[in-house]
Amino acid sequence: MNGIKIRGMGRCVPDHVVTNADLAKRVETSDEWITSRTGIQHRHHCTLETHGTLCAGAARAALERSGVSPDEIGACIVATVTADTLVPSAACLLQRELGLPHDIPCFDLSAACTGFLFALHTVECLLNASPRKFGLVVGVETLSRVTNWDDRGTCILFGDGAGAAVVECREGWPSIGAELGCHGDSRLLRLPGVESGERSLISMEGTRVFKFAVEAVPWCIDRVLEKAGCAVEDVDFFVFHQANARIIDLAARKYHIPSEKYYKNIGEYGNTSAASIPLALSELEDLGRVGPGSRTLVVGFGGGLTWGGAIVGFAD
Repeated sequence: MNGIKIRGMGRCVPDHVVTNADLAKRVETSDEWITSRTGIQHRHHCTLETHGTLCAGAARAALERSGVSPDEIGACIVATVTADTLVPSAACLLQRELGLPHDIPCFDLSAACTGFLFALHTVECLLNASPRKFGLVVGVETLSRVTNWDDRGTCILFGDGAGAAVVECREGWPSIGAELGCHGDSRLLRLPGVESGERSLISMEGTRVFKFAVEAVPWCIDRVLEKAGCAVEDVDFFVFHQANARIIDLAARKYHIPSEKYYKNIGEYGNTSAASIPLALSELEDLGRVGPGSRTLVVGFGGGLTWGGAIVGFAD
């Protein structure tokens, strides 16, 4: 199978910033309590923006950065759990908004915080069967709409945002070698659906999810490195799902990853679920810390429970 590489990234976040002090006015908490346990200081929440405007904003930025035109796209996947409508999908609405071709697959993918990685693997498979060799993958969430503002254990965590990637599939490029998995559990991290009899708000058993993440991240790293036949030292950069700063720091210490080879933006955005990894990749591309020739190991984990890892390159 031919592999994919990133041709360009883009991002879009709401203008409205919610600080820890703002949340302390709503629930019993403090800036020190939130920062010390999560690393989060701010998060962006939609006011005038919508799921659709974030999605389209990130996608347009990625297309512009990549130099790829909408009519060259061969597949479009939107990773999200907070779309405005179940039908039509966010991806179908994006197809219309951007003027993507009519004869391509466009659909939403629900894998929570690992959604962007599931989508990258899926678009790699789709492009191998497509005459068009560019794909569009968007991770986007409006989690502020499904946050329980009476639950201080979750309302402090989540933010809204979108990140997008235009990828290219080319003969001779290695596969991203995605390692993906899930373990169905409806209790640990839950967002009830329509007519479930429950409020459609996020609930989470934070301590158990933290323990799961601490175990899942090393598993993903080990499997991806083994599959690629390389070592930690061979990776140019590590991008982790931004769920908790302590989880990222634990992984960095375990694998002796130097500070200049991994990134944290959770302090600014909080946990943006499927948008987390592409938001970080987009910022890193703008900073010049990843780019043509870079070999980046990405790791995600979250509700489902789901987990995944891959080595993603940037096209020359």
